[in-house]
Amino acid sequence: MLGRGVWSSVRQGLSRGLSRNVGGWASGEGRKVDIAGIYPPVTTPFTATAEVDYGKLEENLHKLGTFPFRGFVVQGSNGEFPFLTSSERLEVVSRVRQAMPKDKLLLAGSGCESTQATVEMTVSMAQVGADAAIVVTPCYYRGRMSSAALIHHYTKVADLSPVPVVLYSVPANTGLALPVDAVVTLSQHPNIVGIKDSGGDVTRMGLMVHKTRRQDFQVLAGSAGFLLASYAVGAVGGVCALANVLGAQVCQLERLCLTGQWEDAQKLQHRLIEPNTAVTRRFGIPGLKKTMDWFGYYGGPCRAPLQELSPTDEEALRMDFSSNGWL
Repeated sequence: MLGRGVWSSVRQGLSRGLSRNVGGWASGEGRKVDIAGIYPPVTTPFTATAEVDYGKLEENLHKLGTFPFRGFVVQGSNGEFPFLTSSERLEVVSRVRQAMPKDKLLLAGSGCESTQATVEMTVSMAQVGADAAIVVTPCYYRGRMSSAALIHHYTKVADLSPVPVVLYSVPANTGLALPVDAVVTLSQHPNIVGIKDSGGDVTRMGLMVHKTRRQDFQVLAGSAGFLLASYAVGAVGGVCALANVLGAQVCQLERLCLTGQWEDAQKLQHRLIEPNTAVTRRFGIPGLKKTMDWFGYYGGPCRAPLQELSPTDEEALRMDFSSNGWL
């Protein structure tokens, strides 16, 4: 059950969340928050004994804060959120809020399997400083996660969230793509501002942009590998794991797309495809963290059961970067 204090926070925060003025937040004119831009999904650093290393987290953020990102996604898939306790998830968001530049947006992953738990986590994330909640699809009972079930889930969360909600579809991890018809319905909710789509289906992304064009709703690409194509069909930015190591380059690709320099954008995009695949689908978070170590950040170990890369995999990872001129 939601505790009395949580319900109180919900009631107090509903109006506040929709009118917060943080670098493009919804104004008195009733427009939703503008989430356009590039976001690195921040990794969670661990010590050798698998404790969260908050000092290294802050060091990484200070370095990432020098790039022209719109903000940071915290406790998303690359933050290993399924491996953290609820209190750790909240503490990580709180520490990021304190360490990050004040003009950046903090999108906090608050998704849980049940609607009730997601509401509670979303409210708590807002209390520790999240500007918006990014909510992954519940998936354990994916066979029953129909459009109707997902619409009901997200509507309840958005109704009770003190901050705006971003939908999150990541079928590689969940085995479930948020259906386009559900996205279109949910785009009409005043507290749902957009979607991060990590599926890589650019046709689907274009269709979502087209079918929500009359709503104040934005689409973010979930990976740098298809960022140019996403901009071409109307996306407004991306949450890109690769931005944790090639932040300047991902932001440059954004700039080239926004200024219509498509030939240069294409050349840069081509050089980012293999490194992006390496730190996402091919080698996952262990690959991303290893690359962070190479580029002057703290990557460190993952929490079990994720394992570090083998020497063979590490060499293949290095080749994907060096062959494209990044190492």
